[in-house]
Formats: sequence, structure tokens, C-alpha cells
Amino acid sequence: MKQKITVKRNSLLFLTRAAAIAALYVVLSEIANLLGLCSGVIQCRLSEALTILPAFLTEAIPGLFIGCLLTNILTGCAPLDIALGPVATLIGAVGTFLIGFAVRSILLRSSEKKASLSAADASASTFRRVLNGILRFLRYALLVAALALPPIVANAGIVPYVLRHAYGVEDGYGYLILTVGAGEVIACGILGGILLDALLRNAFTRNMLAGEPKNKAKNQPEEEALIAD
Repeated sequence: MKQKITVKRNSLLFLTRAAAIAALYVVLSEIANLLGLCSGVIQCRLSEALTILPAFLTEAIPGLFIGCLLTNILTGCAPLDIALGPVATLIGAVGTFLIGFAVRSILLRSSEKKASLSAADASASTFRRVLNGILRFLRYALLVAALALPPIVANAGIVPYVLRHAYGVEDGYGYLILTVGAGEVIACGILGGILLDALLRNAFTRNMLAGEPKNKAKNQPEEEALIAD
């Protein structure tokens, strides 16, 4: 009986998070649409920053798919865009999820050690502090780039086809791949990296990404002290 209750609770949590991610995707897309960033040859949907989440949250996969589908419907996209846009998002989300198996543990460990490393750097020379900071940034950037690569490739491969056949864009495929890819690099890579860094800095959201219970009486004070740097 207790096991059934746990399964139902986990299923409800999964659906709730997926729905929240889908809703957030729609809201961010609407904001980008109002700013003129959500359509055209060069697209930079703010909501694409959420494509980093499947590396840690399985429920982000259906959440992103449904969010993209609803966004394309609500913004009056062409039928081909409504059909293929969510497919590109789904492919990218699954790719990020798979790469996440190898990358997420490294990111979580790095975030937990960041405070202690900063304390160690305080006693080092200025040159050493700068060098350590650059190396940590480059390492983080490479890991984020690996996670952002699937949605960038998926959208750069599918969206140009949609632009040409659904909206009559006459530019060549090579040009469209570059422009769409550039927008995805900004949204998925840069904005997604900023979002992930913010989530990993907070104890509650870091535990959520790690799949740990939010209430840990023994470890909570230690985690709060670690993040307080």
C-alpha cells in the first residue's frame, strides 16, 4: 500500500513538473514573440534556454514538447511548423537527456566544490586565482556546450526546411542553417548555461536537479553553508 502511494506521488510530481515546464516554455515564448525574437530567419526563443533541463529532469522532455506544440498553435504558426517544430524540440531534449548521463554528475560535483575552491583561491596569488577561474569557466562552458548541442543541431537541421516550405523563405539552406543555428546557440548555449548556473548555485534547485529529497535534516545546514559563499 505504501509503495502504491509512493508511486502515485512520484507520478503526480512528474506530471506537475512537466506541466510547469510546458507553461513556462509558453510564457517565455510569448515574451520573445512580443519582442520580435520568436519568428523569422533568425530566431531566439527565450524558452529554448529550458532545453538544458532534460539533462537533469526526465519530465522536461514531455514538458518541452508540449510547450513547443502549444506555443506554435497559440502564435498561429503554419501547420508544417506546428508538426515539425515540436519534433525538433523532442529530438533535442532526448539528445540532451542522453548526454546528461555523462555530464550531470560532473556539474553537480563541481557546483558543490565551488565554495571550497573559492576559499582556497583566496590565499593564492592573483595570477593563480585568475588562471583557476578561467579554467573552471572553460570546463563549465564545454560541459554546457555538450548539453546544448542536440537542440542546436536538431533545430538547425529542421527549422530551415520549415522556413522554406511553410513560410516561403527563399534563402539557401546553408544560410538558414547558420542563422537558425546562431539563434539556438544564443538561446540554448548562452541563456541555457546562465539558467543552469543559477539553478546549481541554489541549494533547493540543486537538490531537485540531483533528484534528492528537499528535506534533509542532517545535510541541509551544511548545504546552506556551502552555497552561502
